Amino acid sequence: MKAPVSEQRSLLELQAADNRLAQLGHRAKTLPQQKRLDELAALAGAVSRTFATVRGELEDAQLEISRVESDVQVVATRLSRDRERLEVSSSTKDIQALEHEIVSLEKRRSDLEDIELAVMERTDEISGRLQVVESELGALAAERDELLVSRDAELAEINSERRGVQVNRDLIAGGVGDELLALYDRQRARYGIGAALLTRGISMGSNVKLHESDLAKIRLAEPDDVVLDPDSSCILVRTEESGL
Repeated sequence: MKAPVSEQRSLLELQAADNRLAQLGHRAKTLPQQKRLDELAALAGAVSRTFATVRGELEDAQLEISRVESDVQVVATRLSRDRERLEVSSSTKDIQALEHEIVSLEKRRSDLEDIELAVMERTDEISGRLQVVESELGALAAERDELLVSRDAELAEINSERRGVQVNRDLIAGGVGDELLALYDRQRARYGIGAALLTRGISMGSNVKLHESDLAKIRLAEPDDVVLDPDSSCILVRTEESGL
């Protein structure tokens, strides 16, 4: 293939633009903010599961308190009824039965009040743990919000530069013939680099000094001949500093 020397040299600018686009793309994908955001998402998921578990404990404890309070109310109602009956009863047998039941009910109420106190203390302890977990979630959310702002600002900067580089790249590509451009794009897609400078006998595509036999072949090529690097397969762009 043949192509004007000026077009071949334009490939170096094209490659520089593509390199910068690749760098910007890699930077956008590997932002430290995003890495931390991913970590925070995992942390928040774990803390949210803990929150759900602790909240379930609290709801169970609160339900238990409600049941105990209901039982206490039932006992209190029966005590009130038995005491009223005791005041009006004239039967020794009924009086003894009522007094015995009152003693049992008072014991039952005392036991229930002890249980209620224990459950209330446990509820307070669970509430404290729940507040700690809520604080952790709040701290994670605050850090996440700060990181989102920072990440989006950096992404906007990257995308702005990327658009500028792309415009420049399109302008450069517009000055390159279709056949040469197609070869450049093909080699870049296959091998990661489309064109590189040959300087002092060293290919900047492979960073390797070419063998003398390869250099001899290149010396025989016409200036407008398109030469490929025998190592990296990219287009070798020759200039005055190529050492030929």
